[in-house]
Amino acid sequence: MPLASIYPLVSTRALARPFTYEVGDAVARGDILSIRLGARAVRGVVVDVGVDPPPGVEVVSAGPAVGSAAPELVELALWLADYYGSTPARTLALVAPRKRARRGLARRPSLDDELPGEPEPASLTAAQRTAVERIVEVLEAGGGHVLLHGPTGSGKTEVYIQACAATLSRGRDAIVLVPEIALTPQALGRFRARFGERVAVVHSGLTDAERRDERERIAAGEASIVVGARSAIFAPVRALGLVVVDEEHDGSYKQESDPRYDARTVAAKRATLEGAVVVYGSATPRPESWARLERVELPSRIGAPLPTVRLVDLRREAGYPLSAPLLGELATVEERGGRAILLLNRRGVSGAIHCRACGRSRRCPSCDVALTLHADGRLHCHHCGFSEKLPDRCPECGSVELARIGAGTQRLEAELERRVPGLERIRLDADTTMRPNALAEALERFANARAAALIGTQMVAKGHHFPGVAVAAVVDADTGLAFPDFRSEERTFQLVTQLAGRSGRDAPGVVLVQTFQPDATPLRFAARHDVAGFLAYELERREQLGYPPFRHLVSVVVSGSEPAAPLRVLEELRDALRLPGVSLLGPAPLLRLRGRFRAQLLAKTGAPRAFAGRVAALLASATPGMRRDGLRAVVDVDPQSL
Repeated sequence: MPLASIYPLVSTRALARPFTYEVGDAVARGDILSIRLGARAVRGVVVDVGVDPPPGVEVVSAGPAVGSAAPELVELALWLADYYGSTPARTLALVAPRKRARRGLARRPSLDDELPGEPEPASLTAAQRTAVERIVEVLEAGGGHVLLHGPTGSGKTEVYIQACAATLSRGRDAIVLVPEIALTPQALGRFRARFGERVAVVHSGLTDAERRDERERIAAGEASIVVGARSAIFAPVRALGLVVVDEEHDGSYKQESDPRYDARTVAAKRATLEGAVVVYGSATPRPESWARLERVELPSRIGAPLPTVRLVDLRREAGYPLSAPLLGELATVEERGGRAILLLNRRGVSGAIHCRACGRSRRCPSCDVALTLHADGRLHCHHCGFSEKLPDRCPECGSVELARIGAGTQRLEAELERRVPGLERIRLDADTTMRPNALAEALERFANARAAALIGTQMVAKGHHFPGVAVAAVVDADTGLAFPDFRSEERTFQLVTQLAGRSGRDAPGVVLVQTFQPDATPLRFAARHDVAGFLAYELERREQLGYPPFRHLVSVVVSGSEPAAPLRVLEELRDALRLPGVSLLGPAPLLRLRGRFRAQLLAKTGAPRAFAGRVAALLASATPGMRRDGLRAVVDVDPQSL
């Protein structure tokens, strides 16, 4: 019998290697077999057939096949494990079909849920036709990468749809990625309106049975277009021709748990393996994409022009969170009807409770962050879930002089009720969207209201298309600028520009940006809708500092129950990582999180795979001592937040 190299689908790092088994003659790469691993039976993925027997080891027979994954997806998974420093078992699990449920019937995800599509336009604009033609040219030339750039409302979605149609007509399949599950219903509605039952949906919000059934439809060729969030990039389409990465600038494409992959990078690799074209679309592209990719432009919005953006200097206003200019615009909406969108990227009532007498703020006992006051009268930690009742006096000094610092979406909602009572208020944040279908219901209410304000965190600026939005406002643009991350200016620019795109699509609109820093560079560029100007500035700054796209980042974070141990481990690691072409920053302490002290070592390198591999090898040798001391390490290649 032939011998095969099989990776067991188990998460234990000590077993992160292939094992050799006897298999049947018909077994091929990608087959999933039941194998014995010690005293238990587990699933394993065949990665090679016809291997030599290991010396001095008795080879046992594998069990029956329980499924299969395409060889191209097996190769993708093994590459992913290598690039991101994960284990093959974890990455192969992303492409392996799930076990069939033991009982109960699966419910097909209802494509009639969540939002309706839009009618096909009578004709494409000249820019849209050029974009579709170029995408098809790249596909027919063997694949590649294209950045589709255009302001919000310029018709990028129609280009995606036409490119999908052209791909399907050539006998190839397509995957359409959106950055978050919340955006799936809208995208699904648009594609199903054109392609009907040929559209499947894949994301982590489906049940195991739903995911399994959609996967089987895709693998059988019953669905030729897959719409979903980042995990949809692993969908088993039979002949991939096109991948669309919508809102490609969004950091949600990065997985924050092992394996810490970036779906944009995985899309590029999969397209290379299968000869497909990737279209990265955005009104505010990442500097990395702007610098590296061929650009196809949709130069202007279809219909109404882009709205006027006005910076409101809060140093001259006394009405925070609702300045006089913003109240004036909202009063007009209240009187005439229409819709307004108010973005405040902070939940709750107040961002912090501060004692004027002793200067202390109420902080989480497990995380080094201020507690946020919510409308339930309790202080909440948004990291670990801790909460406590709002005290009448300062627990530190007994003073009653407790000040509420900043505003959150709940306070903004209350202020609107008091100041503009004729507006229907619809709040959209993590607190209001926990219930299934809550997001779709809120968006439907907003779309059908006579006069309404949609109040929310950054999710209100992402990808939604509403008619009749006359006013859009960033209530506090300084929240993002103050964040200690080299991407803070980029993200602020993107957030303001994306929100501006929600206004004035079918009639003239206005955008107000409230800030204490009206001269901040990203705000000045956003006020002019100057994407190219901002990206030129940002790329020059990053080149000087050695940040992406000019170098890759690799983050190593160690956490433990004692404050000194993580720093000590990283200092020892740093001495072993002084390699040519690598710049090391730190180690430096990070905020405590969920009771664990943390420290970070950050590397700038042109060879992230090699560096991450070196880190993984060093950590593997240190594992016994770290486990004894209760320490954990996380290696993150191309991190999206620092």
